[in-house]
Amino acid sequence: MDNLDFIKFYFNLGLSYNNILEALSVRHNVIISMKTLKRILKKNGLFLRRHDTLEDAVRFIRRELRDSGGLHGYRVMHARCQEKGMSIRKEDVRIILSTLDPEGTERRRSRRLSRRAYFAKGPNFIWHVDSYDKLKPFGICINGAIDGFSRRMLWLNAYCTSSDPKVVGGYYLETAQELGGCARIVRTDMGTENCSIRDMQRHLRRNDTDAHGGERSFMYGRSTSNQRIESWWGFLRKECVDFWLGHFHRLKDEGDFVGDFLDKNLMLFCFLALIQDDLDLTKNTWNHHLIRPSKNVHVPHGRPDAMYTIPELYGTEDYLCPVAEEDLGRCEEYCTHRHVIACDDDLFILCTSIMAEKNFQVPGDAYMAIDLYLSLRSELIRVFDLDRVPFAHDT
Repeated sequence: MDNLDFIKFYFNLGLSYNNILEALSVRHNVIISMKTLKRILKKNGLFLRRHDTLEDAVRFIRRELRDSGGLHGYRVMHARCQEKGMSIRKEDVRIILSTLDPEGTERRRSRRLSRRAYFAKGPNFIWHVDSYDKLKPFGICINGAIDGFSRRMLWLNAYCTSSDPKVVGGYYLETAQELGGCARIVRTDMGTENCSIRDMQRHLRRNDTDAHGGERSFMYGRSTSNQRIESWWGFLRKECVDFWLGHFHRLKDEGDFVGDFLDKNLMLFCFLALIQDDLDLTKNTWNHHLIRPSKNVHVPHGRPDAMYTIPELYGTEDYLCPVAEEDLGRCEEYCTHRHVIACDDDLFILCTSIMAEKNFQVPGDAYMAIDLYLSLRSELIRVFDLDRVPFAHDT
């Protein structure tokens, strides 16, 4: 990367001009003046205070409110606008939201979270891992990990299970391979699904001699005490999962979901890809949003991506423990990477055949997915009643 690439990278992280200059100096030994920086940014069409029209923002927010965006407060919605390349004041977003969705604004105002104090030394000093089971009754399981210092979400994955140690271990290994190392400490609850992560973490840190090397590099704890990830689940519930729960409970109340093998696998077939897209968007929005100062002076504030990527700006360092590629390769035996097909293989073949025969479209949003689910369910029930063909795994 040349100097322009570095400047663009830090600009897109949301850093101020002064922080961009500091990052260039500390990390790349590039020293330029504020005037030169502004000239380079202007030449490349990068402006911190460019404003789009309110009409564009209103149209975008109205579209977002139709989906899980209806759960967002004005800060998250402002971050969504920024991700779409729109430069608009946060106050304008607040006013638009309160006008377009007054009931949702009042509901969010009435249930603000109280926060407890927390402290971590720096990025990759401790990772918090946990599973989220609110969608599990509908066959969809979520697992995630968050960095304790920066509060950057490291992974957030939906699949047909979160209780298989090798599947959950695969999430950990994919992240370690991407980063080229692991955290000093990994903390999980006492669930058996975390045993693969435990074994890999201790294996990768077996030769390290610091205070958290070897066996001490992995910690079990009560789920209620794993506060970094537990508090983030509250954010996920408000900004994403409530939208899907509302639709799924409606299907259940109307008798279109009874929780058996057929219904859960149809949920995976119709909704899993859309939910994963929504999780990815929620994760990216969170990682780029601005965390405000808290009463705890030891907790840093800023954008999670920036705090994770440039810890020098926050008076600390990266605690990532580099690991050799051959060690990461040995960990593959502890893992099962997610398959593209999460539902039952037989049902997948049947559903794709019906879709081709009936010319059903791959769903692009939740409402199309609901229509597909109801159509496939009706067709499969009709076929089974006529032909008495059981599923191989149906109990």
